[in-house]
Amino acid sequence: MLYREIGKTGMKVSNISFGASSLGGVFHSLNEKAGIEAVHTALENGINFIDVSPYYGHLKAEFILGKALKGVDRNRYYLSTKVGRYGKDSVNYWDYSTRKAIASVYESLDRLNVDHIDLINVHDIEFSDLEMVCKETLPALIELKSKGLVKHVGITNLTLRHFKYVINHVPKGTVESILSFCHYCLNDDSLVDYLDFFEQNDVGVINASPFSMGLLTERGAPAWHPAPKPLQDVCRKAVKYCKGRGIRIEQLAVSFSVSNPRIATTLFSTTRPSSVLQNIAWANEPLDEDLLGEVKKILEPRFRDTWLNS
Repeated sequence: MLYREIGKTGMKVSNISFGASSLGGVFHSLNEKAGIEAVHTALENGINFIDVSPYYGHLKAEFILGKALKGVDRNRYYLSTKVGRYGKDSVNYWDYSTRKAIASVYESLDRLNVDHIDLINVHDIEFSDLEMVCKETLPALIELKSKGLVKHVGITNLTLRHFKYVINHVPKGTVESILSFCHYCLNDDSLVDYLDFFEQNDVGVINASPFSMGLLTERGAPAWHPAPKPLQDVCRKAVKYCKGRGIRIEQLAVSFSVSNPRIATTLFSTTRPSSVLQNIAWANEPLDEDLLGEVKKILEPRFRDTWLNS
């Protein structure tokens, strides 16, 4: 397992990490016992960074992760959670106010059974008023940082240009990391266009969704996937091509996503211990450059296609 520092935080994290969204039953039905075992399997096999949110499963993921972490030495892992995006009774809602951000952190501490959060993120800032994020949400998190309840502060987002706006409109050092999803994977590597900017501002980079929310899997994208049909079509062609070569596209996707040393870690999510071990194995395998080139040719007509969040 390789370990890389997130920016200048001092947190040296495994290059592949555990995203706990699946513990909320976000993508598939959840077996709680298996989900808890998946967390333990990750920790026992070198993963030391776990990311969650009160939004995932509308609190369920944090509750289950809290059960999994009970009794685990706090020095064995770095824990990341979020503020700003929530849900109740199957309804999503957003609140980036100072009051809610502070209350949310205290509530997450209770659900997760910990006394501090290593990385607190403003969740999906594309849904917010960016001025509010700069003037209310982030200052509230910095206040909690001064009290030791959170150690580091970051932002997450689908729309890459928003990262620049926020980082440029707050004091340097406020934003210590960004979490981007679906922008450093086989079909879209547009995150690389921003790496120089992040490094110039001492901002660490976390990548999520190496499978592009299911596009790059043999199972295929879920029905709700927001990707345009032409992109989904070429991804299916790439999946079929890899299968014909006797290799799962998931293996190539993970190998590619963890291969960039300028990206600290890539998050994957599962509730199956066997899938945890499989993803770790793929992350430790060398990237097949020849196959990568062939798959990129298939994906080229829709390369860097993206979509709006929802």
